[in-house]
Amino acid sequence: MPSNVPTRFADLLAHCERSAVHLEMRDVYAVDKEKGPFAEWRSGFRHDPADRASWWRPWLDLVSDTVGRGVVMRRARIVSEPVSEYIQYEHSGTFTNIAAGEQVRWLPRRRASDIALPGNDFWLFDDCLVRWNHFAGDGSSQGPEPTADPAAVKLCSEAFEAVWDRGVPHDQYEIR
Repeated sequence: MPSNVPTRFADLLAHCERSAVHLEMRDVYAVDKEKGPFAEWRSGFRHDPADRASWWRPWLDLVSDTVGRGVVMRRARIVSEPVSEYIQYEHSGTFTNIAAGEQVRWLPRRRASDIALPGNDFWLFDDCLVRWNHFAGDGSSQGPEPTADPAAVKLCSEAFEAVWDRGVPHDQYEIR
């Protein structure tokens, strides 16, 4: 791994020139920063799309700034159906990602059976750097791991594009 590769996620996006793609393959995540918002959602809270000030957050600024520089940001989610409660939560808030300029697609897991997928979620930057996202069985983050290994980059690029091609755009995906 080259020593000049940024380690902070925001810096990775800042150095990105063409594309940043993200593949999510878990049905449950237990990321610390989402515990409160997920609990609120479970209690019935829903963001009002018309009240942008109430849901806009630093992540969306980062996405908007990145897309504004001409970087295409795409996220694909492979999900089991019927979806988990957590995926319902993600789906209900994905309009915020779209508002910031990210493109999002959903692929039912049954339609991904013949796609060669890596063992972990990942981000792929400019088709040259993979940032693996490692999770424990309970969904908690176990930290990222960057690699520029050409075989890993190729696997992730091909997997993402196959998922993307089959995926359903967010505005057309119905929760089951």
